Amino acid sequence: MNTVVEYFQNISSLTRALIIAGGLTVFWLIESAIPLFTFQYNKWKHAGINIFFTLTTIMVNFAFALLIVFTSSWCVREHFGILQWIRMHLWLQLIIGLMILDFVGAWFIHYIQHKIKWMWKFHIIHHSDMHVDTTTANRHHPGESVFRAAFTWLAILICGAPMWLVFLYQTLSVVLAQFNHANIKMNRRLDKFLSYAIVTPNMHRIHHHYVRPETDTNFGNVFPFWDKLFGTYCKTPVENIHYGLDVLEGRNDEDVKDLLKIPFGDSVKTDY
Repeated sequence: MNTVVEYFQNISSLTRALIIAGGLTVFWLIESAIPLFTFQYNKWKHAGINIFFTLTTIMVNFAFALLIVFTSSWCVREHFGILQWIRMHLWLQLIIGLMILDFVGAWFIHYIQHKIKWMWKFHIIHHSDMHVDTTTANRHHPGESVFRAAFTWLAILICGAPMWLVFLYQTLSVVLAQFNHANIKMNRRLDKFLSYAIVTPNMHRIHHHYVRPETDTNFGNVFPFWDKLFGTYCKTPVENIHYGLDVLEGRNDEDVKDLLKIPFGDSVKTDY
């Protein structure tokens, strides 16, 4: 356990970038070999659009980096937050910390973006993708990236997470998001087995179905039990999934300028 702490305490930005790029490459190759859906699209052009939004997400996260590092250091120094108030073994600190970071910084912000109309208009860009694959994982409007970064900061403050735990969670979060968005045809028994511990592709792709109620289900990013706990879990057969949103039908899901303007216009209904 001390080895894990030391590794993520000292992990470099380059190593983190290589992990992200490596995960994207691995899942890209797997979904190219055994795709669930055979899309008729230009995979490279599609990836270019989503990588653009990935870069804007990185820029937003970089802008928040100093605040996040300062907050984590302050929590440890001033003994603030759940992990700092209660003495516990490192393994328990790891589990509780990951759960809080995932619930507040991923599940809860995702959930409320579906419930607050003006936030939903930013989140629409993620759901606009008609060809969900591993590159869709970081297809977020820069405004949504700000929401997510702000809730990551809030999660760190609540649990008093040290930086090694923050880096560990962020690494898991990115790689698992790439995994559960990947267009991979998985053995159903394997998917079901994995779904007891992590969010799997068959679980998450239901969330990208183009109409309710499926669109408002399976919000999880790392852990699957939040949806089961709060009644937002759905088991729609993957064969019935149709990606996108009905309110965006007829629009080009690869027009970056149009996608960036959607939250600020009135051309898209907030009630879907």
